[in-house]
Amino acid sequence: MSDSYAKNLVCRGTLLAAWMAAVLLAGMAPGMAQTANPYEVSGVQVDVTADTAAAARDKALVDGHKKAFDRLLRRLTPRADHSRLPQMSADQIESYVIDFSVSDEKTSSTRYLASLTFRFKRDEVRTLLMNYGIKFAETFSKPVLVLPVYRSAGALMLWDSPNPWRQVWETVPSFGGLVPIVLPLGDLTDIAAIGAEQAAAGDEQRLQAITGRYGTDDVMVALASDTVNPHGGGPLLEVSVSRYGTPVGEQTIVRSFEPKAGETQDGLLKRAAHEVMIEIEDGWKYDNLLRFDNPAIVAVTVPVSGLKDWLAVRDRLSQVASIRYTDLVLLSRAEVRVNLHFVGDVDQLILALAQADLSLKQEEGGDWVLRSRRNGS
Repeated sequence: MSDSYAKNLVCRGTLLAAWMAAVLLAGMAPGMAQTANPYEVSGVQVDVTADTAAAARDKALVDGHKKAFDRLLRRLTPRADHSRLPQMSADQIESYVIDFSVSDEKTSSTRYLASLTFRFKRDEVRTLLMNYGIKFAETFSKPVLVLPVYRSAGALMLWDSPNPWRQVWETVPSFGGLVPIVLPLGDLTDIAAIGAEQAAAGDEQRLQAITGRYGTDDVMVALASDTVNPHGGGPLLEVSVSRYGTPVGEQTIVRSFEPKAGETQDGLLKRAAHEVMIEIEDGWKYDNLLRFDNPAIVAVTVPVSGLKDWLAVRDRLSQVASIRYTDLVLLSRAEVRVNLHFVGDVDQLILALAQADLSLKQEEGGDWVLRSRRNGS
């Protein structure tokens, strides 16, 4: 690494300290591990020892660039394509970075520790992935509330302590993918809202009570059961994950996990939670892959009560990855008519809009109507 490159990295990190403070103070949903910008990667931990503090810092920043870029590409792409992701040097990655910042910086005479946040250039990263023939998604799911129910010796546990299945899910929010998760507090209000049996049964009224408390529309009941392998007689962990409240309806994943040689029960539970989360991530990515080879247009009507309403909707439309641009056709006090130019099909567009609290529906006359879902509108 050249001296000028290392100095440039350090300088940029120092100048952006104020920006990092703004990021840390920004409002986020409980349990969210990332911001709404898919091209921002935060919480990149570096810990490097070298002959001098300066050398350790320089190497840490190079390592941080590589870690962050790898995490970004894995976030956007399905697991099946991870083996085809480009391997790049820190100098090459630099051209894809808008800026980065440093927090929790600690140094000694030979060691450097810090947490880094990077923002990457969307168009350049898109072009890179398309040149490699790798499809990708950018749409964040709205936060999903997770209820980890554990069945052992015939008993169901949710709020009980200890609940080892709930404990391992506390490590999953750092996953950094496109599906942020929220874990409930497990206090008396939660206990009164829903019990383990009600969660496992998918009790709609109780699920609405708990999601209402955390402000989420989407809830995932992750039921893990200790059982016996019917073929070999050894221990087996069966996991059933049911997701309620999604725009595409109820979804269920069922998986079985056998312990590996020497694997502890805690290790098995962690592996199961991680694998299930990857499968959920992949399902979300496949539903939201950006299909630039399939451009489309839809004319929509947006009911409004004034210019302020339209400006709020327009801002949210600008955050939807599949929308390329919009054409304003008519602006009045009661409604706005606009053409949405997007990629993919209408079902994908509806799903992406729902994550921005926008509801797109085709009404009886065949007209498409776009409504805001915020503030009861």
